[in-house]
Amino acid sequence: MSERKNGMTYAKAGVDIDAGNALVERIKPAAKRTARPGSMSGLGGFGALFDLKAAGYSDPVLVAATDGVGTKLRIAIDTGHVDTIGIDLVAMCVNDLVCQGAEPLFFLDYFATGKLDVDQATRIIEGIAEGCAASGCALTGGETAEMPGMYHKGDFDLAGFAVGAMERGQDLPQGVAEGDVLLGLASNGVHSNGYSLVRKIVESTGLGWDDACPFGEGTLGAALLTPTRLYVKPALAAVRAGGVHALAHITGGGLTENLPRVLPEGLGARIDLDTWSLLPVFGWLAQNAGLEQGEMLKTFNCGIGMIVVAAPDRVEALATLLAEAGESVSVIGQVTAGEGVSYTGDLA
Repeated sequence: MSERKNGMTYAKAGVDIDAGNALVERIKPAAKRTARPGSMSGLGGFGALFDLKAAGYSDPVLVAATDGVGTKLRIAIDTGHVDTIGIDLVAMCVNDLVCQGAEPLFFLDYFATGKLDVDQATRIIEGIAEGCAASGCALTGGETAEMPGMYHKGDFDLAGFAVGAMERGQDLPQGVAEGDVLLGLASNGVHSNGYSLVRKIVESTGLGWDDACPFGEGTLGAALLTPTRLYVKPALAAVRAGGVHALAHITGGGLTENLPRVLPEGLGARIDLDTWSLLPVFGWLAQNAGLEQGEMLKTFNCGIGMIVVAAPDRVEALATLLAEAGESVSVIGQVTAGEGVSYTGDLA
C-alpha cells in the first residue's frame, strides 16, 4: 500500500471558514440596526427577503443600482482608516437610486480580500451599516470572499448593490422643460470619483497621507477620505413635496457629463459658476495639477454633489425644504434649449 500524503484542508489553502463565520456574528448587530418596514430576514440565509407591501407600496416598480468606490480604496488601505469607506459604498448606490425617484429599500455588499482580517472587515461593514441607516435602507446580506492569491496582503475590494422602489408612474426624470431651475446641493469633498487623478496629484507634490492637510485640518489622507454625502432623505422629501422634475447625482464625468443624463433630447443647461464657492480641496488639486476649468468640471463634482431640476414656481419652497433638511442649496442655473451644458463665470 502506498504511503498516504499529509491531509490538506481549506484552511491550509488560505481560506478560513471559521473566520468568516466569526465575521457574520460580529456584524449581525450592525445589520440589525438597519432594519426598516419590509425587512423580513437577518444575515445568514441563502437569500435576503423583503416585503414590499409591508414597506407601504401598492403598485411598486423596482429599481436597482450597483457601484463601488474606485481607487479611494487605495487611500483607505494605505492609511488603515477603513471606518467610513462603507459609507462611500452605500452613497454611490443609493444616491443614484434616488435620481430615478426611488426610495432605497435594501442593500447587499460584496467584500473580497486575500486574507480575512475579522477586525478590519467588521469596521468596514459597520461603516456600510451606518450608511444604510442614514439612508433608511436595510442591510440584508452580502458576500465575504476570502481569495488567497488574488489580492496583495492587506488589500481588499468592495462592491455594493441597492434595490429601491417607487409607485408606478412616479419615476424621474419627468416633465423637465425649458426654464426649469437648477438647485445645486453642496458636496462635502471629492466624494468617490476622480481618485486615480487625485492620487497622481498627491504623488507629484511629494506629500504622504499622514502629512498635514494643506487645504484643511488633520492629515491629508483623512481629509481625502471624507465620506460621500448621502442625499437620499432630503431628496426624497423634496420629491414628495412636488415640483421636482429630475435629480442628477454628480459623479464621474462631473457636472458636464451627469446633468445631461436627465435632460430630454433638445434641452441643455446653463450653469453660473459664480453661484457657489469652490471647496478648498478642489482649488488645491487644480493648482497642483495645472488643471483647466473644463477638465475640472468633467472630472470632479467641484462642490455640487446633487442637482435638483425644479419647476420655477416651486424653487423657493424646495430650497427652503432642502435647507431645513441640512443641505446647502444654491440656485446655479436653468434648463435651456439646445444640447449639453454651458457655463458662465469661473470656479473660484
